[in-house]
Amino acid sequence: MARVERFVEPAVLLVLRDTSAYGYDIAVEVESIVGDRIDHGNLYRLLRGLEEDGLVSSQWRDDLPGRSKRTYQLTDEGKLVLAEWSKALKRTSRDISAFLKHYAKK
Repeated sequence: MARVERFVEPAVLLVLRDTSAYGYDIAVEVESIVGDRIDHGNLYRLLRGLEEDGLVSSQWRDDLPGRSKRTYQLTDEGKLVLAEWSKALKRTSRDISAFLKHYAKK
């Protein structure tokens, strides 16, 4: 089962589900999902790991404003892993709700 403390990973996959993006834009979107600032160094390490695992791919783009940027996109394998994260998070949400309901009875 996916561990909740690794929530940045599914957030990155979710951000890349519908569009390709470069690091800074990914960071901004992930922060809006997780509700907190993330360490950009850790984000880039995560992106490299996801690429090594075949969940994302990247390419350098020099057609964007400013200097060349590495853009990332979700692979088909990444889409499958995102779907598994979604299932795991739904189960976790259900379990947490049941726990809190039981806790509130006291």
